[in-house]
Amino acid sequence: MSAVYLLALGVSLAGMVILDHRFGLFFFRSPRHAAVVLAVGVAFFLVWDLAGIGLGVFFRGQTDYMTGLLLAPELPVEELVFLTFLSYLTMNLYTGALRLLGDRAP
Repeated sequence: MSAVYLLALGVSLAGMVILDHRFGLFFFRSPRHAAVVLAVGVAFFLVWDLAGIGLGVFFRGQTDYMTGLLLAPELPVEELVFLTFLSYLTMNLYTGALRLLGDRAP
């Protein structure tokens, strides 16, 4: 049992927070709206994962780098952190791209 993967996800998530803070992309631009968008995104992907697990499509991978803690059968705690990171990353990329493209518009 190890927390290496969870730690890596935590560091990556912290990087997203730092980028967000530095450039005012998501939470640091509109915290209330960002919280709703992030919660909806994570909930969507959790439902997606649970449906895949229920259908026998998704399985928990066995590795020495994960904690072994499960939120549900075949759903490791790292998945929740990964989905949070994925949603946060997507919104930072989206708002960053809008800002870049908006700056270049004629």
